[in-house]
Amino acid sequence: MAQDFKQHVQAIADFPSPGILFRDITPLLRDIEALRSVIDTFAARYESRSIDAVLGIESRGFLFGVPLALALGCSFVPLRKAGKLPPPTRRLDYDLEYGSAALEIKEGDVAAGQRVVIIDDLLATGGTAAAAATLVAETGATIEEVAFFIELEALQGRDALAGYDVYSLIRYGADEA
Repeated sequence: MAQDFKQHVQAIADFPSPGILFRDITPLLRDIEALRSVIDTFAARYESRSIDAVLGIESRGFLFGVPLALALGCSFVPLRKAGKLPPPTRRLDYDLEYGSAALEIKEGDVAAGQRVVIIDDLLATGGTAAAAATLVAETGATIEEVAFFIELEALQGRDALAGYDVYSLIRYGADEA
């Protein structure tokens, strides 16, 4: 199944800068049946787990998170860049490879004991996903899994998510162009 999804991802060399191989998901987004199949695959994984909320990481995590929440019949909660949500919010500042960033969640959107899935389009180094997991864990919610459409295995993002269950629908090794 994963190989079928790879045909809907375009590799763009030297974007956004030289030496980077960008994995573009817009071909998937244009193919409604393929996108539906991706969401159905995620939904089948979580349908028996009593998920209370799907949390999407800004911004492409929203593309998978909202339809997944609809499929599971649960709420969708956005994890946003700092300053994008009205107060009150819970904020976590974190370091990136070249700088720093912050994520926020609206206070009260997730409660202690709720079972949640965090989702994003791509797992690279894992910095943002790890920050999201830390922020959500501070609410007392139970993180059932941190999920991704794509994982770039060579960047070892799973290491940043040690202690959390991680699931990627498709994976690219260092030798895949």
